[in-house]
Amino acid sequence: MKIVVLDGYTLNPGDLTWDELIKLGDVTVFDRSPHDKILERSQGAQVLLTNKTPLSATTLQQLPDLQYIGVLATGYDVIDVNAAASQHIVVANIPYYGTDSVAQFVFALLFELCHQVGLHAKSVQQGAWTASPDWCYWKTQLVELSGKTMGIIGSGRIGMQAARIANTLGMKVIALNRRGETDREVPFNGFQWVSKDALFRNSDVISLHCPLTKETEGIINKSHLELMKSNAFLINTARGKLVIESDLAHSLNERTIAGAALDVLSSEPPAPNNPLLHAPNCIITPHIAWATREARGRLLQTAVDNVRSFLEGNPQNIVRIRNNH
Repeated sequence: MKIVVLDGYTLNPGDLTWDELIKLGDVTVFDRSPHDKILERSQGAQVLLTNKTPLSATTLQQLPDLQYIGVLATGYDVIDVNAAASQHIVVANIPYYGTDSVAQFVFALLFELCHQVGLHAKSVQQGAWTASPDWCYWKTQLVELSGKTMGIIGSGRIGMQAARIANTLGMKVIALNRRGETDREVPFNGFQWVSKDALFRNSDVISLHCPLTKETEGIINKSHLELMKSNAFLINTARGKLVIESDLAHSLNERTIAGAALDVLSSEPPAPNNPLLHAPNCIITPHIAWATREARGRLLQTAVDNVRSFLEGNPQNIVRIRNNH
């Protein structure tokens, strides 16, 4: 069984091992696969594993031996799943692996917005405390979260874990009620389902956890940003295209919201002219919320288990065709 990993580096830059996968067949791991190498490297493989390397219909049509594609992620939009289905190629993903890591990162970003720890630590290193006439100082307004309201858009596993953490910090939690059910069950005291407008108007912090669909693309836009409080923060650890980046940059430049912290952008890596790269009080990290060693270890183990299950004739975590997000 020929198994090819097209882009293994981001999952395993060397601190994990491919040994369990190697036990399943003839394995070749490429750190990265540029577009002009995808077809060549995929030829003859029965099993392909990909993280962000795209597999288009045109590519799949030229891979007659291919039986299985394993996505080394939850999202599978890099695969033409309709083309794969038409060729009877099984596609599997990793549905759950980073819930705790991503929810934890939400609050790493939020705490940085509230306290600007990096800014203050750097100022001390540069001598500002040594030279200070006072025994303490702060360079930005510091924010306490207890009693404030966290708005959650996307009530899946990660969103609900973030909601529970917010609750333990003494925050009220409101979440977007897409179902519109007036009697929808609440998961804990201090939690409330609300409408979209109510969420944008009443949240001190909005955290995005929804998938990218036609309905959610651009949900952070000029009209919704104008509903937000002037002291509100936006956190995005979900998908970059949930945000109209020019609209958010304008809001930050005009100080109509207080700040944003983003682990994802619409294009990754971003173009140098992305307006958010130089927007005030905008923290941007390079899509690392998922990347703790613990989460990556779970991801790799699930990927191996997916391949093993397929080879044993009992495939698991199969992508069902509904939409491509």
